[in-house]
Amino acid sequence: MAWCFCCSRKCPYFLSEEDKAAVVLDKEINKILRDQKKRDRMELKLLLLGTGESGKSTFIKQLRIIHGAGYSEEDRKGFATLVYQNVFASMQAMIGAMETLQIPYAQPENVENAKLVMGVNASQVVALNRPCVNAIESLWRDAGIRTCYARRREYHLLDSAPYFLSSLERIADDCYIPTAQDVLRSRTPTTGISEYCFSMQKMILRIVDVGGQKSERKKWIHCFENVIALIYLASLSEYDQCLEENSEENRMRESLALFRTLLELPWFQSASVILFLNKTDLLEDKIAHSDLAAYFPGFPGPRRDAEAAKKFILEMYVDTYMQCSSIHRDAGQRPSKTASKPRYLYRHYTCATDTQNIRKVFKDVRDVVLVGYLDEINLL
Repeated sequence: MAWCFCCSRKCPYFLSEEDKAAVVLDKEINKILRDQKKRDRMELKLLLLGTGESGKSTFIKQLRIIHGAGYSEEDRKGFATLVYQNVFASMQAMIGAMETLQIPYAQPENVENAKLVMGVNASQVVALNRPCVNAIESLWRDAGIRTCYARRREYHLLDSAPYFLSSLERIADDCYIPTAQDVLRSRTPTTGISEYCFSMQKMILRIVDVGGQKSERKKWIHCFENVIALIYLASLSEYDQCLEENSEENRMRESLALFRTLLELPWFQSASVILFLNKTDLLEDKIAHSDLAAYFPGFPGPRRDAEAAKKFILEMYVDTYMQCSSIHRDAGQRPSKTASKPRYLYRHYTCATDTQNIRKVFKDVRDVVLVGYLDEINLL
C-alpha cells in the first residue's frame, strides 16, 4: 500500500486494486463481527439438566407450545408411533415384573395374552392391531396386573403408563391423532444434545437439552461455556424409585448427587441456578401409600402429607446448594473472572404436563433471568 506524503499515512488514492479489495473485505468482516457480537448479546443460553425421566423433554415440549410454533395436527400425527410403542413398553414392563415379583394373574386367559404381548418388539411397533389391543385391555383390567402396578417402585415403569393404558380404546381408533397431552406424556430417552430457540421480548432464549442417563453425561462438557443460567429438573415422585441403569441406586439420591456435582463445576460459579421440583401431581398421588421416611429417615412427617414432603425434598436441595456455596467461600479461592458476581438459587414446584403451570413458572423465571442479564450488560 502506498504512503501519502502530505498526510503521512496510507492513502486510498494510492492503493492498488488488490489493496482496495482487501480494505473492502476487511470492512465487511468487521461489520459481520460487530453484528454477530450484537446478536450474541441478545441471545441468552440456558442449560437444561437433570437425571433421566426428570421431565426435561416434557418441559421443552411445553415451551414449544407456549413460546414456539406449538404442535400442528401434522406434527401430532408424527407422535402416534411413539405412543403405540409406549403402550407396549408399559405393559411389557408390568408383565416382566409379574414374573419377577411372582404375582399370579387373576384371569387365567391373561397368561396367553401376556405371551402375545411379549412376543412383540415394542421398539418396532408402528400400529396397533385388534388382537393386541384386546390382550392389553384385558391385562390392564386384571387384578394381578393392578397389584403389580401398585408395586411399580420395585421395577422401572414409565410414569405415563396408566394414562396411555386407560386411554387405549381412543388410541387404538383407526383415526387416532395424538392430542397435545398425548404428545407431552409420550416418552423417549433423550440421547445426545439438542438446542431449542425461543423468541422472548426481543431476546433469543437458547435452551440446551442433554441426555439425563449416566451414559449421556460425558457429552455435556462442551455445552457449559457462556451459560447464563442452569435449569435443573428433579422429580419429586422418585424418592422410592431406582435408576433404570442400576436397580440398586435410589433415583432421588442420584439426582441430589448430580445437583452437587454441577454446582461444584467452575463453569457455573456465576450462573443463576433455577431448580424445578417437578411431578407434583405424581407425588400427591404416591405419598398417600408410599412412606417418604422409609427411604429418607430424616423426613419428620407428617406421613401422607404432600406439602410436608415437598418442603422436605426442597430443603435437601437447598442444603446441597448452600453447602456447595459455603465450600467455595471457605476455600479462599482467588475469584475468577467468571465468578466475579454472586449466583442465586430460584426454586419452583412444577407439573411439566400442566401447560398453565409451566406458563406461569417460566414467566417468573424469564423475568428474573432477563432482568439479571440486562443489568449485567448495563442495559438497565
